[in-house]
Amino acid sequence: MTTATPHAIPDSGELNAIASATAAAVDANPAAAVAVFTAHAEPTGRVGSDIALGPYRVSVDEPPALGGEGSAPNPVEYYLAALLSCQVVTYRFWAQRLGIEIDSLNARAEGDLDVNGFFGLDETTRPGFQEVRVAVEISGPATEEQYRHLQEVVDQHCPVLDLTVSPTPVTTTLNVAD
Repeated sequence: MTTATPHAIPDSGELNAIASATAAAVDANPAAAVAVFTAHAEPTGRVGSDIALGPYRVSVDEPPALGGEGSAPNPVEYYLAALLSCQVVTYRFWAQRLGIEIDSLNARAEGDLDVNGFFGLDETTRPGFQEVRVAVEISGPATEEQYRHLQEVVDQHCPVLDLTVSPTPVTTTLNVAD
């Protein structure tokens, strides 16, 4: 079985080499296309948690206004960090793939969260962000048209952006210990 790719992967560049090696591995074994990522959480403090992500650990907390101690970023701030870091990675991979040079790249995001949803004060208000705005600043020798095309490709291939704009099935299981 051959994996169809929308764009040929150029031979040059370290990121293109990673993409080519991945394409070859998936071509040889289509099941290799699926990577499983895991996380494990345990509560800490009043509303915080410690999260294990493979060999890494991150702490999560809420600001005092939301019952926390403000000792770490809150979950929606981590979401913004995940979105921005995924955008940056995706820009870098696809810029190399498309042969578009980048001299500088930075991104920022902000989201509007109405706490009426989280606290159940208004059941018609969703508990997540009502809107997220991402602003990317990019510069280099390419044309504005090339950078706009790059943005379109990035938005089509960014996994964390996809998690936001496309429904992702989530199954939760509760196991009650004796």
